[in-house]
Amino acid sequence: MTFTLSVESEKIVDELLTRYPTQRAACLPLLHLCQRQEGWVSPGVVAYVAKRLGMPTSEVTGVVTFYTMYHQQPVAPNVVWVCRTLSCDLRGGREIQKHLEKRLGCGVGGTSKDGKFSLKTAECLAACGQAPMVQINDDFHENLTLDGLDRIIDELSAKTAAAAPASGDAAQKAEPADAAARVRAKTLMGIGNS
Repeated sequence: MTFTLSVESEKIVDELLTRYPTQRAACLPLLHLCQRQEGWVSPGVVAYVAKRLGMPTSEVTGVVTFYTMYHQQPVAPNVVWVCRTLSCDLRGGREIQKHLEKRLGCGVGGTSKDGKFSLKTAECLAACGQAPMVQINDDFHENLTLDGLDRIIDELSAKTAAAAPASGDAAQKAEPADAAARVRAKTLMGIGNS
């Protein structure tokens, strides 16, 4: 299936490309933008990025498979990353993961039955002094307790429309739901709030 960016996103790409000495240097932020729209980095996204930046698809695939921040399979609108580094494990990271697996009804790498959450683990999320912690989408939640985590999950669940879990080629879209999320996406790509 052919992937194309929205007209608004294409304007962002045009601006983005002026900030780099070569087009290929924009590979990471372009992949972020595409993932924001598509929900994951599909083969169509890889082909689009390669063509747009004049790169071989093998090099774009190499970038996607190197960085864990790029989803190689469809994910739910809310991606929960549990930090499993020693600092978090010593302060309850393993219990956080087990609690989430039970609460969401899926193991690591899976998606909740309601299609609202995907569960993943990260080797380190760089918040060792505030362990245990999770990252949900773009937000860090630190010094977690199980009760605090449940409140966060409840709030996100209430804000997220129910969706059937993704299967086959039917990727779940994870587009920003509001203006604040679009601003965060632009900030993450170094574009600002314009």
